[in-house]
Amino acid sequence: MPYIHIQVTREGVSPAQKAELITGATDLVVRVLDKDPATTFVVIEEVDTDNWGVAGQSVTALRRQQIAASAVSTSKA
Repeated sequence: MPYIHIQVTREGVSPAQKAELITGATDLVVRVLDKDPATTFVVIEEVDTDNWGVAGQSVTALRRQQIAASAVSTSKA
């Protein structure tokens, strides 16, 4: 009975994208491990960007930096 846990940042993952993740993850486990799709569970957890860190910073802070950098490069053009 496979259990697949997918974590993504809460940044607008659409219901259609979630459905595709569930189908794709299930299909992969069926194909690779020959598991029954009826007993394969997929959970998608959306995590606030304040609670997800990379390179020593929250994703929220990184997104702010990206926006600021983009604004600077746009104003130079």
